[in-house]
Amino acid sequence: MKILYVTDALAIWAGTERIIVDKANYLAEQYGYSVHIVTANQGEHPVAYPLHPSVIHQDFGIRFHLQYQYGGIKRFIKSRQMNRLYEERLGAYIQSFQPDLIISVFENYNRYIFKKKGNIPLIYESHMSCQVKQFSSNSIIEHVRDYIYKRWLKKADLIIALTDGDAVEWEKINSHVCVIPDMVSLNPTPTYSDCEAKSVIFVGRFSKQKDMRSLLKIWELVYQRHPDWQLHMYAGYGDEDKKLKSHIAEIGKGIVLHEPTSDIFNKYKESSMLLLTSIFEPFGLVMPEAMSCGLPVVAFDCPYGPSLIIEDGKDGFLIKNRDIHAFADKVCQLIEDVSLRKAMGQRAIVSSYRFSADKIMPMWKKLFEELVSLP
Repeated sequence: MKILYVTDALAIWAGTERIIVDKANYLAEQYGYSVHIVTANQGEHPVAYPLHPSVIHQDFGIRFHLQYQYGGIKRFIKSRQMNRLYEERLGAYIQSFQPDLIISVFENYNRYIFKKKGNIPLIYESHMSCQVKQFSSNSIIEHVRDYIYKRWLKKADLIIALTDGDAVEWEKINSHVCVIPDMVSLNPTPTYSDCEAKSVIFVGRFSKQKDMRSLLKIWELVYQRHPDWQLHMYAGYGDEDKKLKSHIAEIGKGIVLHEPTSDIFNKYKESSMLLLTSIFEPFGLVMPEAMSCGLPVVAFDCPYGPSLIIEDGKDGFLIKNRDIHAFADKVCQLIEDVSLRKAMGQRAIVSSYRFSADKIMPMWKKLFEELVSLP
């Protein structure tokens, strides 16, 4: 089977990029599929995660962001030129490769795909909660853009949602929705955290979505009761990068800030629990990753990922959304009860394997075969 993934870039260490690469590698290696990935804005950046030798990556070299160095009518003209060039290159690639299926993971490109795909089925694979993706903005320009996105999403043969809750929202736009959770790269070794380190870990981006401001308030409450513990934050670039870095430096109080790392599994194993304070999570890869290393997770019960992944009181705690004091209390409970956090950590290892490649990828294979067999 021939599969074409269409996305923006594979340049940063982030969840969506990792999922695309891991799935492409699995489809090529385990099922023998011919998998190609096309991007528009990769530029000179290397692919963040290693691709299987048989997976083909082609960047069209459009670099859409360059249009923003211009203003007014010149930017409009440059944008039109880039859009036309992208459409031409995408059309030529589809014509040459002749895929059986096209998977879009970046909604901006759906309109170009529809213009060039002919009868090839298109799957839109969502990696963002529907409610908060593109459809809650206020400016006239953004409302027009959202209308265009919705128009093309309605035409997709299928939308993949990561949770049942998010599927309900997507069904308001397109009735053809299927739920397939993310395939997660789990702990690759037989070693786990012993949950004895006086260390808590957070992994995410400096973004409003991850709500580090609540995390810092929670940690101040925890630190008052347990000043011998540390919060290790592995945080990547986001829309609140500078403000939050400055705020963290001012707080101090047992917080250690780190750059993102490719060695994250060993960092999980050096910790005793994972915290997640997101306002929304379409899935939340870091939760099953950490759980596979033997960590219990404490997370806000936000839409919609945490409730899918965590069984409250068994392998972690789900906290009423935005209740900072309740969150801090549960962190302290795990700090104070080593037997509880070790037991939760052991159960978390077993629970995490619901999202292993061997559990998730057969769902994709079955879906692909059904779509291709349709008349």
